[in-house]
Amino acid sequence: MPEMHFHVRWPDGRREACYSPSLVVKDFLTPGESYALDDFVAKTRTALNIASERVREKYGFACSSALDQLARIEAAAKRQAAGGRVTVEAFES
Repeated sequence: MPEMHFHVRWPDGRREACYSPSLVVKDFLTPGESYALDDFVAKTRTALNIASERVREKYGFACSSALDQLARIEAAAKRQAAGGRVTVEAFES
């Protein structure tokens, strides 16, 4: 299963490399684009849940790494100021 990292810049300027066990993130995010905080969280939640389910379909169990990444994204989003935007800087396969 092809995995990838997507690099983001949070509204507070912090950069983070995020993990996905599937390329499905490319269906939801675009490098160079910025997203409203809530929109970014919703898109990554959908993408990472799909990615985890793809792992379940192939291996018989959910991907704990995808779910852990989602939890980190949700926690980081709570630390950001309301109205902020998250920029997707790059994809790395």
